[in-house]
Amino acid sequence: MSNIFWNSEERRLRMFWRLVLSLVVLAVVVGIISVVGAVLGIGVYMATGGQIPDVSQPDFMMKAQELNYQPIVRVFTMVFQGVGMVLGILVAGRLLDRRKFNDFGFHMNKQWWADFGFGLGLGAVCMVFIFLVELALGWVKVTDVIKPGNTLPFAAGIGLAMVQFIIVGIQEELFSRGYQLRNLAEGFNLRSIGPKAALLIGYILSSSVFGLLHLGNPNTSAISTINLIVAGLFLGLGFVLTGELAIPIGLHITWNFFQGNVFGFPVSGTQAGATFIGVEQGGPDWMTGGAFGPEAGVMGLLAIALGCWLTVLWVKRTRGSAKLLESLAIFKPQLGKQVAVVQPEIEVVDEINRSIE
Repeated sequence: MSNIFWNSEERRLRMFWRLVLSLVVLAVVVGIISVVGAVLGIGVYMATGGQIPDVSQPDFMMKAQELNYQPIVRVFTMVFQGVGMVLGILVAGRLLDRRKFNDFGFHMNKQWWADFGFGLGLGAVCMVFIFLVELALGWVKVTDVIKPGNTLPFAAGIGLAMVQFIIVGIQEELFSRGYQLRNLAEGFNLRSIGPKAALLIGYILSSSVFGLLHLGNPNTSAISTINLIVAGLFLGLGFVLTGELAIPIGLHITWNFFQGNVFGFPVSGTQAGATFIGVEQGGPDWMTGGAFGPEAGVMGLLAIALGCWLTVLWVKRTRGSAKLLESLAIFKPQLGKQVAVVQPEIEVVDEINRSIE
């Protein structure tokens, strides 16, 4: 009977246990690093004249919570949280996956940066498409320009949003696509399934988890969740075609930033704060997404379809063809003793070579 915990061929835990333990590693590492960031942020806040609440006051807890929303504290917390995610995946990759960090999608060569630039442009193009179509149909009305947030001046609000969406783009793509999708694909790459089908399974499952993780967002509905699963497939497309996170990270950053802070739409149910354009949303909710934002409407799906088409065109232009990268489902250990994990066809060739010798 095979060991349900340990894969003797790969000399590591099986996929399910790697995913479970990686969550523990991330919770510990991200938690500790985030607390360090928050403490440093509070220290800088105090050093620049900020006041911390008095513990003897009856409203101490409320004031302490408000302290977390101070811009300098938020920046430190977000940045350190992002650092914690990177360190957590690095640790999990080495201890659980026997893999170097760059194999999660960070072979940062010239092509990687070109893909990243394409991803940044792609997110912007998709949101421009949504805005212009809704504007032409009279579903959105421009009510303001250079609109500050509720508590911050415009420049500070935009800067804070950029930091937030850069961190979110890196964190979510590294976790959902770089780590989760790849582990799922390798885990399902059984002899009866094969690498291509395994990659598709990992692709769909990781996108589904991505959508379900947003269930706690404001104004969530069944439609918004389904659409976010489709959005997860869109974000993951660049990864399954190239094996790199450059396109997904760039796309994720500008999709959110242009959606919220350029055009003033809600971002997955949340308001963006400072925006270049203030809008009044009209039109049917099933088309526009209503209070959740374009991601919950048909307009979001149309933008995703456009983005998928452009992604395939880009990959064809830069690689010569666009097809699923089956190697993402085939484990090749990068750390420790090299153990060959081969497919049945390769085993047959090796057997023939041995007989010839």
